[in-house]
Amino acid sequence: MAEIDLTDVDKHFGANWVIRKLNLRVDHGEFVVLLGPSGCGKTTTLRAVAGLEEIDSGEIRIDGKRVESLPASDRDIAFVFQLYSLYPHLTAFENIAFPLRAFRMSDREVRDQVKAVAKVLRIEHLLSKKPSALAGGDMQRVTIGRALVRRPKAILMDEPIGALDAKMREEMRVELRRLHIENNSTTIYVTHDQIEAMSMADRIAIMNDGVLQQVGSPTEVYSRPANLFVAQFVGSPIMNVVDCRVEPADSATNVRLDGMQSVFRFDSDVHRHVAAVGHEEIALGVRPEAVLVERSDRAGYVPAEVHLIEPQGAYDILDIGVGKAVVRARTESQFVTRLHEPVWVQLDPERTHFFDKKSGLALPIGE
Repeated sequence: MAEIDLTDVDKHFGANWVIRKLNLRVDHGEFVVLLGPSGCGKTTTLRAVAGLEEIDSGEIRIDGKRVESLPASDRDIAFVFQLYSLYPHLTAFENIAFPLRAFRMSDREVRDQVKAVAKVLRIEHLLSKKPSALAGGDMQRVTIGRALVRRPKAILMDEPIGALDAKMREEMRVELRRLHIENNSTTIYVTHDQIEAMSMADRIAIMNDGVLQQVGSPTEVYSRPANLFVAQFVGSPIMNVVDCRVEPADSATNVRLDGMQSVFRFDSDVHRHVAAVGHEEIALGVRPEAVLVERSDRAGYVPAEVHLIEPQGAYDILDIGVGKAVVRARTESQFVTRLHEPVWVQLDPERTHFFDKKSGLALPIGE
């Protein structure tokens, strides 16, 4: 295992800044996912840790030792790429054994270690086969076996299951998480797939345009997004973000979306924080499951109309017109069956967020 620290790391290619003042710590045995859209700098960050990319400034430490000037071979890091990168003329056994033979281990040591790793990966029956005879998921298991076999300080994975079909990706997510727990290895994993990040990570580090946006557990980044980018990047369907007007009321706060005659009522604490920013610069954010929908009028609910129904099997996603705004809500399947049906809507105050549109930052309401 290893502790990995990145301090004020910068990287640019000409005038294009890929990483800007990145600060991140990965603890012993932790599974950290770098999540973000294509081109956000997450793969470059991973390559910098591995020694495959030089940084322009900052520090990278592994177990407290600065390594940014060390070659990749001296960092004791294993790297798993998205493409399988197996030697086609070698069997699965010899592909896994390759790094051990490079260290001139005895045949007996090689055999014992390869079989031990193959047992963990459940590929003992595939060791005699060449890559051309293996399925995609099995080839990736062999690639991971080659990374694990020499017991590196840390394992870096760059979208290792991105090329697999949906069913195989689901199976491999479970396998990779199981392997991490069994090996207690320090792992940094890169992906743009939020489902992978949410289901596998101890912590998620979200990046955009080379800048670290938020670091936290899957629950933290989903339930308490630090800014508008995180709010709308994490979660499917994405968080509703709409402009709103916030007005003081008797020991409460009235929140009105564009075109609304009625108002949503919140605690007075909301107006206090909004007043410090400015009423014209506020956006309301609420996830679809926090939009509460009823088919008859209830106290505190406002009238609305269903514009679209998206059946998802176990649940439906509704596009609902509230005034001139449209918000998405998650309901039980067949809760509403007709378009333009009238419904009544409330927002869960515990799961509604307010953002400063100018800075993009979440307001610290309720903290």
